[in-house]
Amino acid sequence: MKRGPISVCVVTGTRAEYGLLRAVMAALKTDPAFDLQIVASAMHLVPEFGLTYREIEADGFRIDAKVDMLLAADTAEAAAKSMGLGVIGFVDAFRRLKPDLIMLLGDRFEALAAAATAVVLRIPIAHLSGGDVTEGAFDDAIRHAITKMSHLHFAASAQAAARVRQMGEDPKRV
Repeated sequence: MKRGPISVCVVTGTRAEYGLLRAVMAALKTDPAFDLQIVASAMHLVPEFGLTYREIEADGFRIDAKVDMLLAADTAEAAAKSMGLGVIGFVDAFRRLKPDLIMLLGDRFEALAAAATAVVLRIPIAHLSGGDVTEGAFDDAIRHAITKMSHLHFAASAQAAARVRQMGEDPKRV
C-alpha cells in the first residue's frame, strides 16, 4: 500500500481546457494528501497559439513535463499524426513522473493520446466532463472513448452522469 501523497498528473493541452482545470489544480496543489504533477502539451507549446504554458506558470504552477506533439497543419491526417507523437511523449513523461492517477478533461485528441498511453501503462484515469454531448462533431467519439478508458468519472451535469452510467460505467465511480 502506498504511503504519502497521491500523485495526480493533470494533462492540459489548451488554454480553454486549462481554464476549466485551474481550480481543481489549485485545490490539489494545496491539499497535502496530493502531489500535483502537470503535463502541458499541444497548443500550450505552440507560438502561434501564444505559448500559453506561460499562463500556467504565471498562475504559480510548476510544469513537470512538456509533450510537444502538435504538427503545423489543420487536417485530419495532421491530428492523427499528432496523436502518435503525443503517445510517444506521454510514455516518456509518465514513465519519468510515475503518477498514481492521470486527470483529463473533455474530448480533444491530445487527451485521447494521454488516455491511451495511461491505459497501456496501467495508470488509472480520472475523466472530467464525460457524458457531455457535442452535436455534429467527432468530439463525442473521442470523449466516449476516454470515458471507457477511465476509472473515475466527474460529469458536469446529472444528464451527463446518466449518460456515463448508460455506457456501463460503475455508478459508484460516477
